[in-house]
Amino acid sequence: MSIFTHDIDAQGIAVLTWNDPNGPVNSLAQSAVVALGQAMDELLANDAVKGIVLTSGKSDFVVGANLKEIQTMPQDAATIMAFVRALHHILRKMEQGGKPIVAAMNGTALGGGMEVALGCHYRIAADNPKAVFGFPEVNLGLLPGGGGTQRLARMLGVQAAMPWLLQATQAKAKEAKAAGLVNDVVPADQLISAAKQWLLANPTACVQPWDEKKFKLPNGEVQSSKVAQVFMGAEAMLRQKTMGNYLAPQRILQALYEGCQLPIDLALDVEARYFTELLLSDQAKAMIRTFFVALQDANKLKNRPAGVEKKQFKKIGILGAGMMGAGIAYSSAMSGMDVVLLDTTQESADKGKAYSDGLLKKRVARGKMVADKAEATLARITATTDFNDLKGCELVIEAVFEDRTIKADVTAKAEAVIGEDAIFASNTSTLPITGLAEASQRPAQFIGLHFFSPVDKMPLVEIILGKKTNEQTLAWALDYVQQLKKTPITVNDSRGFYTSRVFKTYVLEGMALLKEGVSPALIENAGKMAGMPVGPLALSDEVSLELMDRIGRQTQKDLGDAYVPHPGDSVVQYMVHELKRIGKKANLGFYDYPADANSKKALWGGLAEHFPQTEQQPDVDYVKQRLLYAQAVETLHCVAEGVITRAHETDIGSIFGWGFAPHTGGVISFIETIEGLEHFIVNADALADANGERYRVPAMVREMEAEGKSFYA
Repeated sequence: MSIFTHDIDAQGIAVLTWNDPNGPVNSLAQSAVVALGQAMDELLANDAVKGIVLTSGKSDFVVGANLKEIQTMPQDAATIMAFVRALHHILRKMEQGGKPIVAAMNGTALGGGMEVALGCHYRIAADNPKAVFGFPEVNLGLLPGGGGTQRLARMLGVQAAMPWLLQATQAKAKEAKAAGLVNDVVPADQLISAAKQWLLANPTACVQPWDEKKFKLPNGEVQSSKVAQVFMGAEAMLRQKTMGNYLAPQRILQALYEGCQLPIDLALDVEARYFTELLLSDQAKAMIRTFFVALQDANKLKNRPAGVEKKQFKKIGILGAGMMGAGIAYSSAMSGMDVVLLDTTQESADKGKAYSDGLLKKRVARGKMVADKAEATLARITATTDFNDLKGCELVIEAVFEDRTIKADVTAKAEAVIGEDAIFASNTSTLPITGLAEASQRPAQFIGLHFFSPVDKMPLVEIILGKKTNEQTLAWALDYVQQLKKTPITVNDSRGFYTSRVFKTYVLEGMALLKEGVSPALIENAGKMAGMPVGPLALSDEVSLELMDRIGRQTQKDLGDAYVPHPGDSVVQYMVHELKRIGKKANLGFYDYPADANSKKALWGGLAEHFPQTEQQPDVDYVKQRLLYAQAVETLHCVAEGVITRAHETDIGSIFGWGFAPHTGGVISFIETIEGLEHFIVNADALADANGERYRVPAMVREMEAEGKSFYA
């Protein structure tokens, strides 16, 4: 079956349909690019053809480049450049072929798909509520390589093009039309007829504006003072936002600046060179692997146990209507499930339901949901204090206080009511699942579901297997997370599991540096410069020093002589018990939080008195290394101990779980791809010799390096 088929009507309008039989979507695979060139050659050479409609036989138009295939190409500049130039050649042939071409986009057009549309003379989109248009390449460490940077700037002007390219802006059809990315939006059943009508009305509209002799960039040339100021402002904002960690946005600005001073064909070559440089960079390889390949695999439940029938949950129960329980209730109701939200008092249960009411009203106010649907969603949540209301629940999630006795009590009461095949989950962030399952009469159906706060915004769920958890329970837990449209990672049981265990090393290392006399401002800025979302001291305040102290003391009590203290532990205890500064919730922590909501928080001036600074401060790169390596080494211990076993889930969990520097592709990619395993071990050993054994990598990793093995085989 051919990738492209066409029909020519009596008026000479050819409808060229892109329907790749090799996959569920149309992409710029090598075979598709070649076939597109051949199809266009045939139609452009056919005297009977007066105009061409390019459309799709899939539910979407074209979703972009086939990155999995590109990664299998020989990774050398000549091969990549040849592929990109071949695409440029075809699109230029479409633009200069002497016949008007309309892109009739029935669905989503992203990245390379949008670039193909820009190579047409007119763009019509179906009024499809699911369709989006834009350029997501920067999120993968790339820039649009099919002419996107150059055509978009020539269509919209440099300033208007920047958000699409630098921020990966995506828009619905009508928004894309208002921005100038799409020329027209019509009902889906009128898409092809509208495209034909435009071609018949515009038989000579076959020259792109940038091919006109007197063409000028909209809103000013690059050399003009106005546009020059745009570039200066963009450079400053980019530096502030990315701390210089991301290569792709910098190259996008360079491609715009250089390319927009050249004729289109030379400009396309500038773009091709920058695209090739990025694609071959370690950063893009890591980001593509994590944000494209690994994320797709996780969301498609690639590692779901085989042989277990798919489960569609209709009714679930949640024990505890606090912030976490209320958030889980909202996300479940939004996914079409009936929810029983149970707490010790009706007032508390109602308050938990009110949380969903508030979020739904915001969606209605912002035009993201109609009022009737919001009311129906809220009606799915039953707030109660009666455990008998849990009858019929296929899954019960406890999100009560982190106390084993309380958790055991609610587990027994829930299991007395729910059906024999129902599963039970704990939302604990630290307590081992196997121990909690001891209170269950069905430990094989007991599992951990660790959500992150706020649940309605955080995309990750950490699924924790107890020692007796069976495969059906795991499979159904994965099905539930997928039903929520969240991303699951699966880990084995241990204290703190994976994400909580490694997360604490970042904040504790920040406190260790403070204890050593490093300036708190240097610690905070180094954390952000390393790529973390906030500094470790600010994050400690957000989490609550009081909570960290309570968890630390419980851990020390449980482990006894096996507990290995961290230098940051004493800082936590001192802040909480001596200084009574417990974090943001009390407006007193490492920062002071003014009552005026318009005023910014500031590092507490008393830190210098209680944690005197050394006269000689370390280099910022050293502080960055300490903060990143602390997390990376602990991750390696989790891998060595079998807590987490898949490299791609380790990377996904690190970024979406606690915000590890996204530009690295995640912790394992940082170790293996960005740093290099041998180099990492040398640096970690040096840090261990100077600062303690917490930086010493496990023997398994040394053996891997010696044998030339890779986490990403």
